[in-house]
Amino acid sequence: MAYKTLNEILSDIKNVANEYGNDFVVAFSGGMDSTAAALLCADALGKEHVELVHVVYGQYTYSNALKIVSDFAERYGFKLTFVENFDQEKIWKTGPSCNMCTRSVKMATVQRYAQGRVVVTGSNSSDTWGQTGLRVFNGMYAPLGDLGKEEIRAILDAYGVQIQRIGEHATREGCKLKHLLKPMTNPSYHGQATAIANELVLKYFPTGNEVANVKIIGPLAKNVAIINVKPFRDEVYNLAEELKSHEVIDDVVVADKPLILTVVANPSIYRVEESKFWIVEGKLKPEFAVPIKVEWHESKNNKLRTFHVVEVREWTTYENEKEEYWENYKKNSDIISKIQCSCSMPSATQVTPMK
Repeated sequence: MAYKTLNEILSDIKNVANEYGNDFVVAFSGGMDSTAAALLCADALGKEHVELVHVVYGQYTYSNALKIVSDFAERYGFKLTFVENFDQEKIWKTGPSCNMCTRSVKMATVQRYAQGRVVVTGSNSSDTWGQTGLRVFNGMYAPLGDLGKEEIRAILDAYGVQIQRIGEHATREGCKLKHLLKPMTNPSYHGQATAIANELVLKYFPTGNEVANVKIIGPLAKNVAIINVKPFRDEVYNLAEELKSHEVIDDVVVADKPLILTVVANPSIYRVEESKFWIVEGKLKPEFAVPIKVEWHESKNNKLRTFHVVEVREWTTYENEKEEYWENYKKNSDIISKIQCSCSMPSATQVTPMK
């Protein structure tokens, strides 16, 4: 059944509370999904039964994230708790992995803090958990599980809430580490580069961006920063000069023309077309300010669990290929909305019903 009215959603929340206990903990990022989930749970149960928990990742958390989530909690009367977990570096050591990071760092941290209370996630029909049809699973509850993005926006409008963007992309929140497109074998070098660069980009471009991020790529011995800002502004070149002054950044590329990325991948990704499709169409293209083309190579490094962007260069033949590029881009847009990677998949902690 698809829940189409606020009353139906609120009734479902109450039913879950009756079965599993009416004290909920919301894994709260400050984005539209977790915000809508928090507002619905508070409406159904009362704010005294809803606690927001925001996981802090040290240098990989945007500084404005703490202010945005604090301002929301204060304005709307929610209890807010910050908890820390710096284990991302262990996961990224073998290559980028937002899903594993979110499951084993973010959601697991919230579940440990919840101590048996229901953990509410913003998962919805646009992600892989939502597509399973499950709303309550392994300690977590997705009240938005049947809803799409437009329905979630309508809920926020009904409550009169506007989302403050934490950064980098118009449709998604996240930590800075998602922009490190290589293994983090040396946190003080690789990790610090993405942390510094993605804090600086929002200093130069705090608002009005469709895209604002700095991707860190290159071989392990060299950090190459790719500045992505859309719409393009000439201040990008000032940012480039400042980035060059940091010793952990070896080279800077301004994304002001189409680019080709050279990517090596674990055989489990390289040999599966669906996996490569997701990485290119679902992860990379939406976060680059210019058209990109990916050249894939199978990795010989058995320590690389996911993928590694090792090189970037100008896409000099783009003009001859752009018609095909945009035809494919349009064709894939509907597909991407249905296979988007979930950053909120359930973990393995069981919920014990209170009855």
